[in-house]
Amino acid sequence: MQADPTPAAWVVLGGIHLLNQTAPRRQDDPIVLVQVPAQEVRVPSTTVVLRWDTLGVCPVTALTVGGSRTADARIDGSALFPDAIAGLALRDLAGEAAPGLVPLCYLSGHPQGGYHAYAQIRFYADDACFLRTTREPVGEGPVEALGWLQPMLAAHAASALRLNNHLRYFRTHFAGTELEYKYNLEPAPDIWAVSMELLKALRHGELADCRPEYREEFQIHCFDNHMFDVMGPDLERGYASFIPTVDGTHVLKRKWFTEDAFARREQLFTGLDLSPARFGEYLREELGLDVRALPPFRRVRYDIQCESMRTGDVFGIFFDRCSLLAAPDVVLSQCEMEYRRSRSLLDHDEEDVLREMKRVDAWLLNYLSRHGLATARTFYSKRTFLRDAVAGRPELAPDC
Repeated sequence: MQADPTPAAWVVLGGIHLLNQTAPRRQDDPIVLVQVPAQEVRVPSTTVVLRWDTLGVCPVTALTVGGSRTADARIDGSALFPDAIAGLALRDLAGEAAPGLVPLCYLSGHPQGGYHAYAQIRFYADDACFLRTTREPVGEGPVEALGWLQPMLAAHAASALRLNNHLRYFRTHFAGTELEYKYNLEPAPDIWAVSMELLKALRHGELADCRPEYREEFQIHCFDNHMFDVMGPDLERGYASFIPTVDGTHVLKRKWFTEDAFARREQLFTGLDLSPARFGEYLREELGLDVRALPPFRRVRYDIQCESMRTGDVFGIFFDRCSLLAAPDVVLSQCEMEYRRSRSLLDHDEEDVLREMKRVDAWLLNYLSRHGLATARTFYSKRTFLRDAVAGRPELAPDC
């Protein structure tokens, strides 16, 4: 009989003090091994998300840090952590220690021996998210021998500042540079309906090894935008765009480029207490820029965050509708896909990010084409759209 190629996997439970080091580790501390169906998209992946209600009935073994086996049971995954607190079955198994149990890590057996460890970084009543912390498999031998435990805890401790603090496990490659593909949607569709369908496709796994970003899958944006064409000095060419915030101030978005392109330098400046009538004056007198006002527009955008589970890279897929305030019939509707961040503890080569981005781009363009939304990628920018609008209808040019 041929061996099962699917690696064995476990969720390892233990006291939270083993992660945050609020108490010393003791030999009688409980370690609970919950064998679960493999959750990785490949071995190894970068990110693993586990839903308790999809695990079915799981073999469970209770041990101590010292290696003593204390109990065995079978527990339905949905009963492990109702309300993110150890359920009755775990309490029966672990006794007095049960209330302090949390998922410590996800553990995956490697086909050539040893185990990959994934630290628990988010834990809720219905799911948990884990991030790989070991570059190579650790801990040869049977999983019950706990040979992997010390390397796993050491790897966690070495990165405790990032792992034990909310969202600090993200890193951003290409800091200060926007990397973005665009796709013109013609004719302009109902971008809400289109967004919901694409989000559903990601949830159902139509893009291999990717899913909507864990607990950050969708956002809505709607605001008026005042953009200025920056024509000089030469090193400052690009655009300056003012975006209102809820406290009455504005964000200034600067992008530096001479022609529409995949990569553009970008920087945000927050907290500007300016009225729209003073935007041009601020750019000319405070920043020393040669600018021309472009027609202000209303921007409605629906953001889908797409996460690669194998690399940890997160890409935004945005459906966008921009209409001129003075001429609402003049509309630019686009889909944009850009690199956002990486949920990764272990370094990745920037070329790997670009390769994964190209893979997502190829899938997205095919998806848009199949649904009659777009047939080509482009770098057509909003600055170019506004320039073209004024060239076609000069009366749309602002006076300032």
